[in-house]
Amino acid sequence: MSAPHAGLRARVVVPREHFVVDVALQVGAGETVAIMGPSGAGKSTLLQALAGFVPLGDGEIEVGGRVVDRATRPRVRTEPMRRGIVLLGQNPRLFPHLSARENVAFGPRAAGISAAEARRDADDWLARVGLPGAGDRRTQELSGGEAQRVAVARALAAAPRVVLLDEPLVALDPDTAGDIRRMLREQLADTTTVAVTHDASDAVALADRLVVIEAGRMTQQGEVREVLAAPASAFVASIAGANRIEGVARGGGWSRADVRLVAGDAASQALATVDGAALAAVFRPGDVHVVTGAGGVNSWRAVVTRIEPTLAGVRVLTDLGAVDLSLQDAGALRSGDALTLHVTPEHVRFVAAS
Repeated sequence: MSAPHAGLRARVVVPREHFVVDVALQVGAGETVAIMGPSGAGKSTLLQALAGFVPLGDGEIEVGGRVVDRATRPRVRTEPMRRGIVLLGQNPRLFPHLSARENVAFGPRAAGISAAEARRDADDWLARVGLPGAGDRRTQELSGGEAQRVAVARALAAAPRVVLLDEPLVALDPDTAGDIRRMLREQLADTTTVAVTHDASDAVALADRLVVIEAGRMTQQGEVREVLAAPASAFVASIAGANRIEGVARGGGWSRADVRLVAGDAASQALATVDGAALAAVFRPGDVHVVTGAGGVNSWRAVVTRIEPTLAGVRVLTDLGAVDLSLQDAGALRSGDALTLHVTPEHVRFVAAS
């Protein structure tokens, strides 16, 4: 690594049983980066290594311009509590024998701040996370959402340079998770943050950028909405709720067998100019319509493979994309039925496929 970096800069290499996690990550001061990937892709391993709980097999971690971990000579191995990094997970891990106030004051007191000042700051932090006057409450008296708020206050009271979030909202009910998400967005606005999540709404609400990890490797990164709008893999398409169908460029459009799609945007049209280039067509199930007829450009025949209930009706999965239908429009559809589907060019986007 070269010049000092004000936020977090790291290359984390950690061998695992079936693959090696090898991720280079750079997060600017005050920036939030979301990490998403399939179960077992190495997301939590990445955070554990950054926090110092898993040793590096190779690589280096730099926080605020200071190297805190290096696997090669000259070897550096800074213990977790001295890295300037805090890790918040699904379990708040509050000290059960301490009040909410004393939990939050613990870090500053350990750093040498007087008990009186640490407690005053703790009450201020509890108010900032939405728990004014809760300092005397014991951990057993807190709800799950309240305990997570105390955990956030405890983490930020220690003035960390970097906050790592490992799916802290996954165990909460939707209303509580929404409240905590809003609070995190406010309180972490000026803090360098890396947030692992399985929920695209968390990434959109909290993060400036999204990094996708699959089988230990970064497969896509960029501005959150841009990544979700142009999924580079089936996994990203699934979290974005989009169809992603691979084919090739042909005649200025996308082609697969006897199906041909054209797109309305200039970037997609440019990708489709090289005949034979691997190309994926991306479009949302809600933009697909069932039509009559045998097909044509942007229309194709498909066979129903599965029908799944949704809040608004059903999602009909076919051998060539999915379509969202109301219960009335779905009627008596069954697996094996043939449909003609259509999507207009303005709702289709092409992305390069490997």
